[in-house]
Formats: sequence, structure tokens, C-alpha cells
Amino acid sequence: MPSTAPTHERVLRRGDYIHGSFIKPESIEGYLNASNPGDRRDVLGRFPFSVRSVDDAVDAAQAGSRAWRRVGLMDRAAIIGRFREALAANAEPLATLLVRESGRPLWECRQEVAASVRAIDAFLDDGLGLIAPRVMEDISGRSDYVPRGVVGLLLPSSMPLFNGVVGSVAGVLGGNGVVMKPSKYAPVIGQAVAEAWDKAKLPRGTFNLVQGPGSVVGQRLVAHAGLDALVHTGAYDTAREIRRALVERPELTTVFQSGGKALAIVCEDAPKDRAVYEIVVGAFLSAGQRPTSTARAIIVGRAWDALVPEIVRRAQRVKVGYGFDDDVFMGPLSSETARTRFRRYCRALTAKGHVALLEGDVMELSNHRGNYVTPGVYKIDHANGAPFLNEEPPGPLLLLYKARDIDEAIDLHNRAVYRPVTSVFTRPDNTALADIREQLKTGGIHVNRSTIGSSVRLPASPQGRAGNGLSGAIDLVRALTFARASTTESRRFEPARVVPGLAWGDDDDGTMEWGPMELRVE
Repeated sequence: MPSTAPTHERVLRRGDYIHGSFIKPESIEGYLNASNPGDRRDVLGRFPFSVRSVDDAVDAAQAGSRAWRRVGLMDRAAIIGRFREALAANAEPLATLLVRESGRPLWECRQEVAASVRAIDAFLDDGLGLIAPRVMEDISGRSDYVPRGVVGLLLPSSMPLFNGVVGSVAGVLGGNGVVMKPSKYAPVIGQAVAEAWDKAKLPRGTFNLVQGPGSVVGQRLVAHAGLDALVHTGAYDTAREIRRALVERPELTTVFQSGGKALAIVCEDAPKDRAVYEIVVGAFLSAGQRPTSTARAIIVGRAWDALVPEIVRRAQRVKVGYGFDDDVFMGPLSSETARTRFRRYCRALTAKGHVALLEGDVMELSNHRGNYVTPGVYKIDHANGAPFLNEEPPGPLLLLYKARDIDEAIDLHNRAVYRPVTSVFTRPDNTALADIREQLKTGGIHVNRSTIGSSVRLPASPQGRAGNGLSGAIDLVRALTFARASTTESRRFEPARVVPGLAWGDDDDGTMEWGPMELRVE
């Protein structure tokens, strides 16, 4: 159907956002070329970057955090509420920018904007309670969640608005100064997040934005001595390099969210239509580029013959197309590099003896030059010495594994290197479900639901290489603070109650009123 895309107008490039103002770098070291991966003729703009901007941003965040940490929780919430309203009021233009920068369909981008607004609601409804002081009046004690200081955010190209909102809100709500570096493939959405914070009238320096590639600007941010916490959402290989760079700073709080894609287990009693639908959507939505996209489905026994032909049939019918066209399910990959990786991975699968049930391939649209590919479905012979349980399959790929029984399915699942979340398809009243839950080593379990559907209100700890054991979602606000306990003694000092062995009463003149009374364990 005809395109409803707006004209290809360039986005106003406002520069980095530092100390409450948009500033274009004085010494430009390079440019990010932002273009629509669904139509490379649609150029959004060239965004300059400079390593020096990182130093300026961290300095601003240090100054900003010193003032912001003194602001009470309810006042922080009020400003975050204004940030929410700035996003909600700009929902349709944001969705349009998301289509242009990511290539994803407009309906999906609208969902991302709505999910970002709902995420802020979750932080305002439930996040405040997570970092509220805990008071114990009987011992005149309390525990407070104290801001860590300067928080660095390294963000991915997948769901850039949602990840930018969740990371920055968690840091700001926790009382920190934030320095956010968007993906080099998402500078426009990164700028849009900064614009929304600017409209919220956040105190200067509390939120800062620096543009640039990870290999230059990202490395400088990771290595900066002024950083007090770091959140990296992206590839495992990058997380590994960050860990190496921080070997001399083990005290730095670092949250890794590497994703690596998710798994599904299909039991013999699975509801067929529901399982097929959720697996196909989980595997191919966002062109399979979400960190929790369903990359592997382990199918037990008789369920194989019942489900696999239908999965392949439905995958064949997935409509790939331009994001502004009607009735499109899947857009392009984020870059030409990603498309090349996809093609090579498909060839590697068949070269290793696995079977293409639906061969993934590159494709071209007649009206739009972009990074388009078609979904691929492959039967994996996991006993042939090349089980393909380690790599993260790039793009819209679904690898199918046949298991003899549920025990073999669980074993295969737990051998996979990336286990952020797992779908289990079975009858909800299956008496074995509790035991299956107990044995699966995963960050989340969705029964008869896709791996990509989750709630910010439900924290989870991705397993394996998918993370480093720290909870994300709403619990991120706790990771970006630390608990500090304090007690106050207000009772009159009583020499008669001192611990044995001090001979305290031998020279007491009765004038001391303050001091240790006893060893206490509350």
C-alpha cells in the first residue's frame, strides 16, 4: 500500500546537552551519519562528536549531583512527572522519528513511546518506595538509599527511547547526575530524550547527553575517573571489553544488560495456536533485534510435528516492508553491517550441517533502498558437535531444537550461554510446571507468552552472559544508589552498664553523660 511517510526533512542537530544547554562541540573529531535504515535516501542529519564533551559532561554531572542529591524524593518525582508529560505530549512526532531512525513499523514505534511513558509511571508509583528511608524508632536508626554520584549510561540501538527513558529516570530518581551516550545508530532519539528533560526544567547538570561512537566517546566515558556507576545495555563483546577496561576499578558499580536473545520451551501439551503466534512474534518483531527476541525454541516430542510446519508457514507470511507503509510487521535491520552478519550466520548454519526450513536471505524493496532481510527458520542438529547454543543469532532468525522429553529440553536450555528470559508453552494446570520453573536457569519465565513481553514493575536478573546478576527494570533505581545505615544514641551514659573488663566505675566522677553503653545487636 502507499507510503504515509512525511517528507525527508533533516532533524535540527542541537549538539551535546551539557549543564542544561545544548552545545555543539568546539573541536569536532567526527560525525555520526543518521539515516533511515529502511530508506537510505532519508538522511536525518550528521551529528558531530568530540571526546572533550565527555569531560565537560562528567564535570557538569558532578556539580549537578551535589545539588540534586539534596532534593527530596517527592520533589524529584514532580520534575520526573514533567518529563513524562513532555514525552506524552510529543508522542506522535517521537514515533515518527523512531520509524525514520530505526526503520521499524509505525505501529510498533507508537507502542515503544507508550511503553516509555508507562515505565515512568511505574517508577513514580513503585520506584519511590524502593528507595524510601527505612526508619526503626525503637533504636533511633534509619537506612537511606544514597545517590552514587555520576551515572554513565551506554545505550543500544534497539528500543532506544525506552532504554534511554528507563536508564535516565532510574538515575535521576536515585538522586544522581547522569551522562547518557546513545547508540551511534540512534543520535536523533538520544537528542529527543535530552529535549524532554530540558522541558522538565531539571536543575542544570543533573542530566547530560554526549553523542558519538562507543569506540571513541564510549571508551572515554568508561575510563573517566569521575564516574561512580555505569549501566551498559548492549552486546556481550562490548561488556567484556568494558570489564577489562575497569579491571583496576572493581569498586565501580557496573550493571551489564547484554541480552543475547531468549529461548522458548514447547511442551507436548502446549496450546498450538498460542505457541505458534507467540514464538513467531517473539522471533521476528523488530526484525529479531531486541535483546529478548526469541532466538531458540526447544520443542518436546510430539509437539514437533504439530507446531513446526505451522511456524514455518506463518514465518513465510511475515510482511517485511517500509515502516510508514500499512500492514507491515517487520522493518529492516539497523545497518548494512548487521545485514552482512545475518547473511553470514545463515550460511554458517547450513555449512555446519543444520537444515534450513525457511532460508533467511537479503531482500530489496522496489521503492525503498534499505537493509531488508527475510525471516529464517532452521532445524538444529544439537548432537552433531555444532549445537549453536553460544552465539547470538543476528536478526530475524529462529533456531529449532527437537528434544526427546522435558528433561532434555531443560538440559539444552541451561547449556545456552544467553538466558535473559524464557517462554514455556504448556497447559497452565500442568502439574509439572512448578518443577520446570524450579530447574530453568533464567532471568524470567513467561508461561504461554512471548519472551519480548515484560513489565518494568517486575525486576529480573538475566542469567549467563545476558547480564551480571543485577536486576534491571524498576530495581535499577536501587542499583544506582547504595544503602547507608545510621543510628543515634540519646540515652544518658550509665557506668554500671558498661561491658566487663573496663573497670569503668573505679575512677568515674559522675560527670560523663555520653558514651558507649553496651555492645548491641538489634
